[in-house]
Amino acid sequence: MPLTVTAVRKLKPKEKTKRYFDGGGLYLEVSPSGGKWWRFKYRFNGKEKRVSLGVHPDVSLADAREKRDEARKLIAKDIDPSEHRKTHKAQKTERAANSFEAVTREWFTKHSPGWAINHANRIIRRFERDLFPWLGDKPIADITAPVLLEVIQRIEQRGAIETAHRALQNCGQVFRYAIATQRAERDPSHDLRGALTPVKGKHFASITDPKHIGELLRAIESYEGTLTVRCALRLAPLVFVRPGELRHAKWEDIDLDTAEWRYTVSKTNTQHIVPLSKQAITILNELRPLTGNGQYVFPGARSTQRPMSDNAILAALRRMGINKEEMTGHGFRAMARTILDEALGFRPDYIEHQLAHSVRDPNGRAYNRTAHLIERKKMMQAWADYLDQLKLMDSNKVTILRRA
Repeated sequence: MPLTVTAVRKLKPKEKTKRYFDGGGLYLEVSPSGGKWWRFKYRFNGKEKRVSLGVHPDVSLADAREKRDEARKLIAKDIDPSEHRKTHKAQKTERAANSFEAVTREWFTKHSPGWAINHANRIIRRFERDLFPWLGDKPIADITAPVLLEVIQRIEQRGAIETAHRALQNCGQVFRYAIATQRAERDPSHDLRGALTPVKGKHFASITDPKHIGELLRAIESYEGTLTVRCALRLAPLVFVRPGELRHAKWEDIDLDTAEWRYTVSKTNTQHIVPLSKQAITILNELRPLTGNGQYVFPGARSTQRPMSDNAILAALRRMGINKEEMTGHGFRAMARTILDEALGFRPDYIEHQLAHSVRDPNGRAYNRTAHLIERKKMMQAWADYLDQLKLMDSNKVTILRRA
C-alpha cells in the first residue's frame, strides 16, 4: 500500500531499522535514532542495487517519487542510476574546481606571497566585488570575450575607468594561469584590447622651477602648525619617498648614527635604504623628544598607535595657500627627479634607485638595495645643500646651481 504524507510524518523509530515501501522500488528507511532516508531499490544487469534519494523531511514524499521516476527512466535507457550519479558528482566537482573563482583563488594563493599586503588585498577585493558575482561559478574555459566585456563594462559604467583596466589586466593573468594549468585554451581578455575607454594620463602636481621651490621651502619653514606636521613637511623634500611611506616611518627603522632609514617599500615589497642628509638628521633630532618613545616618527593627532593622517600634509599645504594643481605630497618625488637630473647632473640610475623604482644592470639583473650607496649618500647631501641654497636666496637671484 503506497505511503501518505500523514503516515510518513507519524512514523516512529523502532528498536531496529524499519523499511516502509511506497511502490516502484521506493521505500523510506527509519533508523532507531529517528533518521528517515528515502531509498530506491532496483536491479541492473541482474544485480540488486540501491541508491539514496535524500533525507525526510528535506525531501518530501512527492520529491522522492519524482527522483524514483527519474531513476527508472535511466534504467529504461540502460543507464545505471548509481553510476550516473557518480559521474554527475565527479563532473560537478570538476566544474567547481575549474570555475573562474576557484582558478582565480588558486592563482592568487600561488602569487600573492610575493606581493605587498596592501597590493594583494586590493586585487582580491577587486575580484570579490566586481568579478566573482557575475563570473565566479562559470567554468573558466567557457568564458568568452563578450561575456568578460559585459562584466568589465559594469565597472567602467560607474566611472571607474582605471579600475576597469586593472580588472581586465588581472583577468588576463588568471586566464594565462588557467591555460598553463590546462583548464582553458585561450585568454579572452586579449581580444578586448581597445574595447575600454582609455585612461587619461594623470601626473601628480609638482613644483620643479628653482625659484618656486625656494618659495615653497620658505613657506614650509614659516608653517605654524604642530611640530609633527611641520617636521614631516620639512623632511618630505629631503627624502622624497612616497607619502604613505613617510607617514608610516618608524623610529626602529631609522639609524641616526649611520644616517640611514631602512624600510620595506610598500608598493614592491622590497627593501630600501634612504641616506639621511645632515639636514634630515637635524629635523629628526628635533622631533625625537616628542615622538621618539612611540612607534611612529609621525604619529596621528588622536592616537600615537596610528600614523599621521594621509591628509595631514595635503591639508598643511592648502593652509599655506598651495592648491592641489601646484603641489601634492607625491610631488616632492617629481621635484627631486627633475632637479637632480637637469640641475645637479646626477646619473639617472642613481636617482631612479633612490626613488625605489625598478632599476636593472646591463645584464638585466635588479640592483640590490645597497647598490651605489656611497654615491647616493653624496647625492642626498648635495640635494639637501641645494635646497638650503634655494631657500636662502632671494627669488630674483635664483640661478641653477650645477654640481661640480
